[in-house]
Amino acid sequence: MTAEPVLLERTPVQPVEHRKHTPSQPKGRWTWGAVVAALLATVLILPVLLFLLQAFMPGLFAPSGPLFSVSPIRYALQGDSLRGMVDSLLVSVASAVIASALGLLSAWITRRTNLRGVRLWSVSMWFLLLVPTYMTTEGWQRLLEPAGVLARAGLDPAPAYHLFFGPLGVVFVLGMSGLPFAYLAVSATLANVGAELEDAARVHSGTRMDSLRVVMPLMAPALLSAFAIVFAESMSDFGVAYTLAANAHFPIATYSLYTSIDAIPVNFPNAAAIGWLLVASALLPVYLQRRLTKSKSYAIVGGRRRFARRSEITGKTRWALYAVLGATFLLAIGVPVLGLVSASLTRGLGSQIGAASLTLSNYRRVFSSTLLGSPLRYSAWMSLATATATIAFGAYLARILSRREQGAAARTLDLLLIGSVALPGIVLGAGYIFTYNQPILSDVGINLYGTSKLLFLGYLATALPATSRILVGPLAQVQSNMTLAARVHGAAPVRAWMQAVMPILSRALLSAWLLTFAKTLLELPLSQLLYAPGSLPLSVAINKLTAGYDYGGGAAMSVIALAAALVVIGVANGLYRLLAPRGWQRMGGMIDD
Repeated sequence: MTAEPVLLERTPVQPVEHRKHTPSQPKGRWTWGAVVAALLATVLILPVLLFLLQAFMPGLFAPSGPLFSVSPIRYALQGDSLRGMVDSLLVSVASAVIASALGLLSAWITRRTNLRGVRLWSVSMWFLLLVPTYMTTEGWQRLLEPAGVLARAGLDPAPAYHLFFGPLGVVFVLGMSGLPFAYLAVSATLANVGAELEDAARVHSGTRMDSLRVVMPLMAPALLSAFAIVFAESMSDFGVAYTLAANAHFPIATYSLYTSIDAIPVNFPNAAAIGWLLVASALLPVYLQRRLTKSKSYAIVGGRRRFARRSEITGKTRWALYAVLGATFLLAIGVPVLGLVSASLTRGLGSQIGAASLTLSNYRRVFSSTLLGSPLRYSAWMSLATATATIAFGAYLARILSRREQGAAARTLDLLLIGSVALPGIVLGAGYIFTYNQPILSDVGINLYGTSKLLFLGYLATALPATSRILVGPLAQVQSNMTLAARVHGAAPVRAWMQAVMPILSRALLSAWLLTFAKTLLELPLSQLLYAPGSLPLSVAINKLTAGYDYGGGAAMSVIALAAALVVIGVANGLYRLLAPRGWQRMGGMIDD
């Protein structure tokens, strides 16, 4: 008996239910992208563009001048302006090389060796990050000046004084100030390099140097990001230009730009022309990074990664590494802080008249008045808001920049971000004044000028480029299948990211948040130009005391501000150790297996 064939009737496919969910993901992605694009246009593109256009259109905001002219460009390419640009390029390259080398060495010592007390090095990096370059210069000056601390102690500081106040001093200060950027960028990436690659080299009879040659190419994105950040930060630094370089008669680009803005009448077209050169100079590290990492993948973090063990360092090598860390700490932090603290505790320091004496009157005066409380609270809240917003947008931008295949939009974004780092804060502030003080904005109900909202946007604009660049290294190591695996098991996009990616990036995100908070707290150029009446930022309050020749009071307020910021960093790291899951801390390299 033969069974009759069964005819299966094809049921018509109903595409409606299947297609309901498919547009949601692209739509959400495009919505988030539109928000980020609008933010970049508001805080970076529009203000900077309006300022830089004046290099070719001097009459854009001054009807009395010519609408088109190339005279500002000629001014920037000759005389002292050209010399200042050349000096800036040489100084920035030297400081970036120094900071990147020291950052890699210190990150390897703290992450991969068994030296005791290396955790203190991370604390010292945060402390160095807190001290602006103008404070570092002031600390050295208080020690080395003819009537400074060393002279009062009976020592002759003249040889060191003349050596410091010159090109070598400028390179040294900028290199030391860039060390935290390099350390944070490299250490977060080094913590994610697992042991399997090093073990493979050792299994094939390789030495430690062979293992190092295997690991170093994987560090290329972080090292190049560190170099680019320090280079751009050095090019745009104004604290050293205004103090050390100006006193040493060593012209650099940012001071040339400042003299154009500070002139009477103000010469914004010449300043904009120098600004073009500063932005163009930032293309150099970007080109180098693309040239070396083109068509290569650095994604090594997956679900089966094994953590690297710390190397056993003994004998003379151990003491040599301690000496390196100690000397770096002393020169970068110890000496300038000693000068700053001594100024806050001394009456008559730096004066040739009268005798200097120790006193606590500077601290008593600051604590007993309203000079400290209101500015400290205001700057703390502004820094908190800026750091949180920067991490939210910076992580998204870093993810775009870390993709192996980048389109024209991503490449343009990369150039925009690194170029904005090279733009001095005082120039960005001038662009904000031009843009948001226009009558047309008031006519449509946009009244940001003279408010804390505009200052917040300025803080965000200065913090977003550097923070997103720092996050590129850790994000470049996260394989895309980590999130896809969570999505396959039914997790929503946000939940998949929190479960698969957040444990890997939590430490890097916390470091970037604290970095932004610390830098914003004592930011000066934008604060000076954009602070709202009645809301005095901390840096402006310190500057007002110093401008009034109250050096002791300004130094005392600076010491208190630095201590308060260090407390915030310590509390945040302590809470992370107490509250973060153990797996998160292992991913971040805070604990071993």
